[in-house]
Amino acid sequence: MGGAWVQFRIRYYMFALVFVAFDVETFFLYPWAMSFGVLGVSVFIESLIFMLILVVGLVYAWRKGALEFS
Repeated sequence: MGGAWVQFRIRYYMFALVFVAFDVETFFLYPWAMSFGVLGVSVFIESLIFMLILVVGLVYAWRKGALEFS
């Protein structure tokens, strides 16, 4: 019988972290999208800033080569 310890490459963790980040983004943006008409422009600007921060993080990870699975 084999052991329970399995090593994963660090690249797998990078993909998992990016997935979790964008999954959490969806979790936060869905309620906002459902009540967009009630909340107003200020919440729209806040959500754009939130998405911009995530896109900047994604571009940073992409340029660092963290998203290449080789």
